[in-house]
This record gives sequence, structure tokens and C-alpha cells, in this order.
Amino acid sequence: MVKIIECPRDAWQGLPVHIPAEVKADYLRLLSVAGFRHIDAVSFVSPSAVPQMADSEKVLEYLDPPDDVEVIGIVVNAKGAERAIKTEAVQTLGFPYSISPGFLQRNQNQTPEESLEALEQVGTLAYKAGLDVVAYISMAFGNPYGDAWSIDEVVNACDLLVDAGVTQISLADTVGIATPKLVADVVSDVMAVHDGIEIGVHLHARYDGARELVREAYNAGCRRFDAAMGGLGGCPFAQDVLVGNLATEVVLEELKALGAELPSLQPLDGLLSANAEIGRKYGITVH
Repeated sequence: MVKIIECPRDAWQGLPVHIPAEVKADYLRLLSVAGFRHIDAVSFVSPSAVPQMADSEKVLEYLDPPDDVEVIGIVVNAKGAERAIKTEAVQTLGFPYSISPGFLQRNQNQTPEESLEALEQVGTLAYKAGLDVVAYISMAFGNPYGDAWSIDEVVNACDLLVDAGVTQISLADTVGIATPKLVADVVSDVMAVHDGIEIGVHLHARYDGARELVREAYNAGCRRFDAAMGGLGGCPFAQDVLVGNLATEVVLEELKALGAELPSLQPLDGLLSANAEIGRKYGITVH
């Protein structure tokens, strides 16, 4: 069974106009009604860094998510983890790590050492609260900052995360530069070393390039895919031009064509319309 993580948080965080908490909660509710059971919904970071996510507590209060929906909340330090735990609505804390010191500095003002220390603190808090942790390796397919990169470095980063107790790792192409061959090589090499860990991909790509990336990741053994309806979004700390997320509808179509076992979902027409409306009212056109 393939696990689909729907990522409205990533779709929304870079949009320039604030989306009211009620609108976010209504959309998240539509996702759960449609059958999505894993939702990267909110983040608990500095409001000055990501203003769009400043109302995450209020969003979850309005949403009151059902028990069978895994709500993922992104945190970068112990303070964020404490906020997420206090909501009693988050099941999994998502922590962004990276093999790119340049990106860690831009994204969360941490050195690699500080980031691992923060992850350990987050992991301890999650364990005590009975929550899971998923760690993202940002820039897992290269970076635009000139920082050293190799597949061995990605595998080594996974080693560090596993040593910290992480059992779910998502390999992130934060700036949308991965080629299909690179996706195949990185995923297969990581999975060969960490076959007992849930390895996923969080890819950013232009609409017409998504299918090949999905195909290569699936054929390399990946069974966890992050995506966002309509391909909306992108990391506002990565580079000046936002590259959208993998479009959920494209991911599902390609996985179905590959014969993957998929979760049971309702027709997506209403969700796509609602998502497009959010993009029109609060956003910009992504490339």
C-alpha cells in the first residue's frame, strides 16, 4: 500500500496573502472527507518567519480532526514541538534536516550540529507525548548554494537521523532540481541501506515533469509520497522562484498506471476547485 501525504501546509506557506483560519480548516476537512488520512497540515515556527502559519493552533481548533487522520505539524525546535503537542490534535512532528548548511541557515537559522541537537530535543518531547516523528532531508538531490553534495552524504544523513531514533524519513528536493535518474539512484541507495525505515519522497517539480519522478521513485521501492493538490506551493526559503509540489492528482494517476495499491479516495473534483480558489484568492502563479 502506498502512503500519500497531502501537504496543504507546504502549498500555503509561501502564499503572500493571509488565508483565514476558517478557510484552512474547511479545506483540511474536505481532505479528510475525501479519504486522505495523512495530512501535512500546519507548522509551529516563528510567526515572523512564516506569517501564513501563525494561526496553526486556531486552525486545528476549528478543524477538530477525526482520530483516524494523521495530522503532521512541522517544527524546528523544542518550543515548536511544545506548541504542537499542546494542541492535542497533532499525531506526528515533522522536522526539517538538511545536508546543506546554507539551506539550514536560511530555513531555520541553525548549523547542522544545532539542527541535530534540536531534533533530539523534539524527539524526546514527541516520545514523552506518544507522538511520531518524521524527518525531512532537505536538498537531498542537490542544492543551489554550492554546498557539498553526494549520495553518500544523503545516506550518512539518514544514518544520523536513524541514530536519533527517527523511523520515517522523507527525501526532499526542495528546489525542484532532481532528474528522474537522480531520484532513482538516491532512493534506491538509501533504501538498500535502510530497508527497515519508512523512506519517502517530498519532491518539487513543474507539472509536466512530475510523472517521471514518481515512476522512478516507485520503481526504486518508495512507497511514501508527499504531494499537494494542483501542484500548489513551494518553500519560501529555498530560492526566489517557487517550484510547486508534485500535483496529487498526477501522482495518483501515475501510481495507478504503475499498478500501485492506493488508498480509497473520493473523486477529487471538489478539492481541486477549492484548492484553485485558494490559489486565486491568496496566492501567486507558481512556475
